[in-house]
Amino acid sequence: MSEENNLYTFENEAYRKTYWHTCSHILAQAVKRLYPEVKLAIGPSIDEGFYYDLESPFPFTPEIMEKIEGEMRKICKEKLKLERFELPREEAVKFMEEKGEPFKVELINDLPADAAISFYKQGEFTDLCAGPHLDSTGRVKGNAIKLTACNAAYWRGDSSRETLQRIYGIAFPKKDELDAYLQRIEEAKKRDHRKLGKELGLFMMREEGPGFPFFLPKGMVLKNTLLDYWRECHKRYGYVEISTPIILNQHLWHQSGHWDHYKDNMYTTVIDDEDYAVKPMNCPGGMLVYKNEPHSYRDLPIRAAELGLVHRHELSGALHGLFRVRCFTQDDAHIFMTPEQMKDEIKNVVRLFDEIYSTFGLTYQIELSTMPEDHMGDEEVWHFAESTLQTAITELGKDFVINPGDGAFYGPKLDFHLADSLGRTWQCGTIQLDMQMPERFELEYTGEDGEKHRPIMIHRALLGSIERFIGVITEHFAGAFPLWLSPVQVKILTVTERADAYASEVREALDQKGFRVEADLRNEKIGKKIREATLEKTPYMLVVGDRDIENRTVSVRTRSGEDLGAMSLEDFAARLRTETDTKAIS
Repeated sequence: MSEENNLYTFENEAYRKTYWHTCSHILAQAVKRLYPEVKLAIGPSIDEGFYYDLESPFPFTPEIMEKIEGEMRKICKEKLKLERFELPREEAVKFMEEKGEPFKVELINDLPADAAISFYKQGEFTDLCAGPHLDSTGRVKGNAIKLTACNAAYWRGDSSRETLQRIYGIAFPKKDELDAYLQRIEEAKKRDHRKLGKELGLFMMREEGPGFPFFLPKGMVLKNTLLDYWRECHKRYGYVEISTPIILNQHLWHQSGHWDHYKDNMYTTVIDDEDYAVKPMNCPGGMLVYKNEPHSYRDLPIRAAELGLVHRHELSGALHGLFRVRCFTQDDAHIFMTPEQMKDEIKNVVRLFDEIYSTFGLTYQIELSTMPEDHMGDEEVWHFAESTLQTAITELGKDFVINPGDGAFYGPKLDFHLADSLGRTWQCGTIQLDMQMPERFELEYTGEDGEKHRPIMIHRALLGSIERFIGVITEHFAGAFPLWLSPVQVKILTVTERADAYASEVREALDQKGFRVEADLRNEKIGKKIREATLEKTPYMLVVGDRDIENRTVSVRTRSGEDLGAMSLEDFAARLRTETDTKAIS
C-alpha cells in the first residue's frame, strides 16, 4: 500500500483518532435526537475508541444504549456533511445558551482570549469542537460501531462538580474488524489476572491495604520460581546482586534530584527528628553502594542488580490489580562503565532482554524517548547519549520508534513494549542512560592515565515490576502457566481408596525429584477430580487406579484434555524434566 493511501487507514494513528472523534459526534447527535433533554459535555477519541460525557435525568440502560446504536447507524447512512465554522466569543456563548448546553458555555468562557472558537455541524446537530473530523458521517461504517460501556464520570474530573454518564464506544472501517475486536475483549475478560488470581489462589487485595498486594502460597511459588530464573540469567550475564534499604534520609533524595521531580509520589516519615523517605526507586541506594570503595577502570563495567521493594503513592482511582499498585518489587540493575564501554553494555542488556522475553513467548517493540523539557544536564551530553542508544540498537538490527521529549529527567531511555498472546502491549523493560547522577553523587574511577574520571551509568529494569509482570503473564497464558512456572505441576487423582497408598508413593517419588506435586485422595468421583484439576490449570494429572497399582504405572492426562495413556513413573519424570529444563511454553 502506498504511503498516500495508508493515510486513510487505521494504520495511521491520526486518521484513526479522527475517525473515532467523528464517531463521538455521531453518538452525541443520536442521543440528542432520541433524548433532547440530555445535556452535552465533552466527547473525545481515546486510545481505543471514543466516549461522550452526558448529563441525563435517567440512566443509560443496555436497552437505551441499543437504541442509541441504532440511531448512530441511521446517521451514518444519511451521509451528513461535517462543516466547520467559527463564531466570536459572545455569539458562541449565546448560540450554546439558546441550545440549553451549560457545559459548552462554560468551556467557551474558559477558552483563552485569543482562541478560535470553532464548531462542527452535521445535519441538525452542531457541537463545539476544535476538530479534526471526517468530511461526512457516511465515512463511518454504521454496522461496525459498538457502544461498549457506560460509567459515571465527574465534570472536569472534579468530584465536587456534576456527576455525568460516560458512554464508551468503538468503531472500525469493517464489520469483521469489529467482530475480531469484540472477540478479543471477551477473551481478555476471561484472562483478567484479578479474576484468575483469585480462582487460582495466587494473590489477594484487601481494603486494609489498598494497592498493597498479598501473595498467597501458590502465588509465592510462582513469584519465587520467576525470581530464581531471573537470578540464574543475571549470573550468566555477569551481574552481582545487591540489596539497599527501603527507607533513606531526605538529603539523599535531594541529592539524587528525585525530591524535586517526584516528591508527590513519595511516602515520608520522621526518624529521630530527621526527615526520611520510603524509596520509590532503587537508584540512589545503588549510588551509595558504588561509592563504598574506590574503583579502577579495570573494575568496570560493574553490573549491580537489585530486587528492591519500592513504594509509590498512586491515586486510589488508578489502582488496578497487580498492574497498578502502591508497592512492588522492581528488578533494577545499575551498570557503571567507561564511555568506551557504553555501546557494548547497551547491546549486552538487549541480548539479556531477548533471552528472557522469548522464554515467555513475548515479542516487543522498542521506543527511544528523548530529552524532556524538565531535564538535568547539558543538551550536548543528552544528544550524545541519545545517539549512543540509537547506534547500539541499530547495530543489533532492531527497529524502533522515537518518542520525543519523554525521557527521564536524568537521561534518554529505551522502553520495551511487550506484546502478549492477544496482541496487547505492556511497557515492562527499560534502559536509561544517565550521565547526570554520577555527577551529582561525585562517582569516580581511576582511569588508565592515573587520573580520576566519572563513570557513565545505565539504569535498567527488565521485568519492570515483578508484580505487574506476573499480572501480564497470567493474562498472556490465561493462567495456564508453562510447566516450569506452574505452582502445582502434577496432581495425582485416585480412582478408589485402594489407590491412596500408591498415590502417596508416587507423590513422594516425584517430590524427591524436585517437582511440585499434590494428591487428591478425596472420596469423590474421578470425573469431578479431573474437572477441578483442569479448572485449576494443573499441567499434568495422574489418574491412579487398580491397573496402575498392579503395573506400577501412572495414567497421564494434560490440562488440555489429551490422554497420554499409561507410562512408567521413570518415563513420566523424564518427560517432566525435559519440559522444565527447556522451559517449554506448551
